[in-house]
Amino acid sequence: MRNYSKSLSNEVTPKGVRVLAVSPGWINTTASKDWLGEIARNPNSTIEQAQQGVMAALGGIPFGRPSEPREVAEFVGFLVSPRASYLTGTEYVIDGGTVPTI
Repeated sequence: MRNYSKSLSNEVTPKGVRVLAVSPGWINTTASKDWLGEIARNPNSTIEQAQQGVMAALGGIPFGRPSEPREVAEFVGFLVSPRASYLTGTEYVIDGGTVPTI
């Protein structure tokens, strides 16, 4: 995604189009809540235990929870605002620190 955004931005930014990629991590959506409920159907599990298990499988989330949809939406709102008018050809990972970067 990073390379595609950079390449596409080289083509279209001179025409006034910015290219920004947002790569969110786990978002606390209705679907993810339903999924946790399915995991927790195990007689020895709770929703909280299911969430902890998913976070462990992801390698941990430093914030200790998935993101809320509004958190991702607010970041996208910033990216499309005039305050970010000089940004293009980039990928933004909003995952609460889940994926280690090099």
